[in-house]
Amino acid sequence: MPGRIDALKDRLPRYREIKISVTGRNSGRTICIPVWFVLEDDKLYLLPGQGSDTQWYKNIPKRPSSQLDAHGAEAKLQAAPITDAAGASSVVKKFRERYGANDVKKYYAKFDVAVFAQMT
Repeated sequence: MPGRIDALKDRLPRYREIKISVTGRNSGRTICIPVWFVLEDDKLYLLPGQGSDTQWYKNIPKRPSSQLDAHGAEAKLQAAPITDAAGASSVVKKFRERYGANDVKKYYAKFDVAVFAQMT
């Protein structure tokens, strides 16, 4: 649905926080989490607050399909973990540029992984 994704991409820059829904790797239940994000073209980058220890992040490898909700505008996502140090570091840099180094330091404790999500 290109039109819906374009509308969503227009809306995303207005917000600091969105909600993603992931499917529990063991429970199979849908879990909705507020997250910060960086948008580049149609790619979303997410940074788990506790790095690889973050529960919602642990669901991504097993169940990569997720849902994005930006204050009522929704899209499906295909998420993939970024586990290499250079890739994760690049996402951390993007977050510091968008949210400020102090807030990233305040809300994020571990920087070993990140998530790349493609809107579909």
